[in-house]
Amino acid sequence: MNAFLLTRILLQFQSEDDDLIEEISAVTRTPDGSLWVGSDEYLSIERLTPMGDGIYGGHKVFHLKDYIDLFDHDSEVDIEGLDYSDGYIWVTGSHSLKRNKTKGKKNKKDIKNLSEIERDPNRYLIARLPVLNGELVKTCSHSVDEETPLTAASVKKVDNHNLLMEILAEDEHLGKFLTMNIPSKDNGFDIEGLAVKDHKLFLGLRGPVLRGWAIIIEIELENSAPGILTLKDLGDGSYYRKHFLDLNGLGIRELCLNGDDLIILAGPTMDLEGAMQVFRLKNVLDYSHNNLWEQKADCLETLFNLPFTIGSDHAEGLALYPCLGYENALMIVYDSPNENRRPQDHSIFADVFRLP
Repeated sequence: MNAFLLTRILLQFQSEDDDLIEEISAVTRTPDGSLWVGSDEYLSIERLTPMGDGIYGGHKVFHLKDYIDLFDHDSEVDIEGLDYSDGYIWVTGSHSLKRNKTKGKKNKKDIKNLSEIERDPNRYLIARLPVLNGELVKTCSHSVDEETPLTAASVKKVDNHNLLMEILAEDEHLGKFLTMNIPSKDNGFDIEGLAVKDHKLFLGLRGPVLRGWAIIIEIELENSAPGILTLKDLGDGSYYRKHFLDLNGLGIRELCLNGDDLIILAGPTMDLEGAMQVFRLKNVLDYSHNNLWEQKADCLETLFNLPFTIGSDHAEGLALYPCLGYENALMIVYDSPNENRRPQDHSIFADVFRLP
C-alpha cells in the first residue's frame, strides 16, 4: 500500500550551515508541541516551536556538552535517534564505525581511503536530557515524583565506547560484527532507531541484517551514579533482548511507539538507493524474551511504502504528529532532501502521512 500524504510542515532554521538541513536524521515531539531535531554532523539538538499555519521556527540550539559529559568536543555524535518519554528527551548516536569516502580526484588516494576505517568516540552515546518549559536542563523536579528529580545522564563509558558495546561484544549474533570492526555501510553494527517508554529503550539496527532479518535490541536503564546510567538485569540474567523482524530484507532507519505498538521505518542497510517502508509491530511492550517476527504472523504488518526518489529524500526520522483530525499521524523527515523540499534558504518541508 502506498503512503497517503496528509500535509507538509515547513521547518525553518536559523543556521547558516546547510549541513544541518542536508543531514537531518531524527525528530521527536514534546507535549508542548515543540519539535526536536538531530543531525548526523552536529554535537547539538535543535528545537523548533509551532508558529501557526503548519510552520515551525524559533530555532534554538542546545549543545550536548552543556548537559552531559561527552568523550570529547570534536568527534561527531552521529545522532540517529531521538524520543521523548516522561520528562526526558532521549538521544542515541549510531555506535558505528565509518569507512572513509572517496573524493573523486585521485584514484590512488581514493583507493587508499577505502582501506581506512575511523572510530568517533562520541558516536557511542545514549543519553537522557530533562525538559522543563521547553528548555533542556541538567536537573529539575519531577512533575509526578517530586522526591526523585529528573537528571541528565548517559550510559557508562568504557574505554572509547560504552557499556552496551562491552556486553554486546559477547553476543552470538552481533559480537563478530563488533570485534571485526565492520563499518556501518558495509552491513556493520549501526543504531538508527530509538523508541523509549520510561527507561525501556528499543534500539533499531540499520545493520547488521542477518539473512534478511532486521534486529531490534531492547534494554532497560537505571541510575548507577550521578550522571551515569547502567543496564538493568531484565530478570533472566540478561541485560538485553533481541527482536528479529522480517522487513523484506531492509534494515531499520527509525522507531517510535504508538501506544503499545512499535512503528518501524525501514530502508536499505548498505549505501544504496532503494525502497523504504513503514511497518507496525504490535504489543511490543508485552514480550519478555527474544523473539522472531514474520510478516505472516498477526503481530507484524506492513503499513505503507514511501515515495521513492533516486539520489534524494532518504527518510531518516519519524514522530507521531496530530494532523487534520488524526490524533496520531506520522511525521517523517529526510536526509539528502530533494531541492523541491527546500522552498527557501534554511527551510525544509517534512511530510505527514496518515497512519493506517
